[in-house]
Amino acid sequence: MEFWLLSLPLDKTSVASLEKLKRTIAKTNLATCGKLSIPELKVGTLDNLLSVSDNLSQLDTLTESVIKKTCHFMGEVMEQASDKVLEKGLVNGVDLVKYVTKFQWDRAKYPTSLPLRVLADNINKQVSQVDAEFKSRASAYNSIKSSLHCLERKAEGNLHTRGLNDIVTREDLLESEYLTTLLVVVSRGDYKQWDSTYESFSLFVVPRSSRMLYEDTQCGVFSVILFRRAVSDFRERAKQSKFTVRQCNMEVEEKHLQEIQRLNVDNKEQHVVFVRWLKVNFREVFVAWIHLKALRVFVESVLRYGLPVSYQALLLQPDRKRVKRLRQELSSLFMHLEPSAMSNKVDASFDVPEMIQQEYFSYICFQINTNMLDTGK
Repeated sequence: MEFWLLSLPLDKTSVASLEKLKRTIAKTNLATCGKLSIPELKVGTLDNLLSVSDNLSQLDTLTESVIKKTCHFMGEVMEQASDKVLEKGLVNGVDLVKYVTKFQWDRAKYPTSLPLRVLADNINKQVSQVDAEFKSRASAYNSIKSSLHCLERKAEGNLHTRGLNDIVTREDLLESEYLTTLLVVVSRGDYKQWDSTYESFSLFVVPRSSRMLYEDTQCGVFSVILFRRAVSDFRERAKQSKFTVRQCNMEVEEKHLQEIQRLNVDNKEQHVVFVRWLKVNFREVFVAWIHLKALRVFVESVLRYGLPVSYQALLLQPDRKRVKRLRQELSSLFMHLEPSAMSNKVDASFDVPEMIQQEYFSYICFQINTNMLDTGK
């Protein structure tokens, strides 16, 4: 859902244009329109306002990026579609859209008695802290998932490479001072060859000791008992016949299984904690972001329209299919505010390397997009 946060001066011409805009919107359904309540804040000096304006622009970009990161990661962790994630992204008990449309300045969290720079610094500290903690928590969460995935992948590979802890038991392995058990992977089409040749690989193979322990659609795992002194020769002869001798240390296999179980427990615990953290901090940063937008409207209104502070903040929700028409209507109605802005865009002939072209209007306009998981927005 996209919103346009507009600020218009309350001079006679602008007020008349605003009333005309409301009538046009009511007739054409170009958008829904409502007032946004922004308290009067401490203005300070012009130099201070210019400095704060620059800082707020950078902070706006940072805050939006943190919101998108937390929301996107919440979708990944919860393994749900974006609309389901945003349904759970409640702010003060209401959904994002309703919070924006019913916005009320939180005087307890952001006291209006504080200077603009202090308010901006407080939001910056809050967002930066969430950003830093998010990176740390996401790294720890991904590390556990990656380790678990790596171990599970080893356990789920083919019989030539996967772990054998869920296939072989201690009872399957005869180990003594002189005798040992080897495990051999044999392709299903070579079973007869294995049965007829394995005893010939060494004089020290126990006759008729081969036994199938497991098979899948491609191979089988056979055990064979032999004297320890013959292991190297047996391996070499088996390799020549395209049979794969696997190592199987039960202590290592059991530790591997225990590590998977431990990581599974850690992963589940981290999942619960991380989802809770993401939800809480997504809400907190979203609240800060909307206050930041309101703060920008106030600062830019003073800079653009002058003192005493006199402006009207509006919240438009444009019809997505008629955005161009709405922009044309706004440009026509408020061209008197700054005639040089009629082109609506920065002069493209002003050649600055890697310059980002941004729309510029005669009226103040900031966008709020609640479709946080839509990277194309």
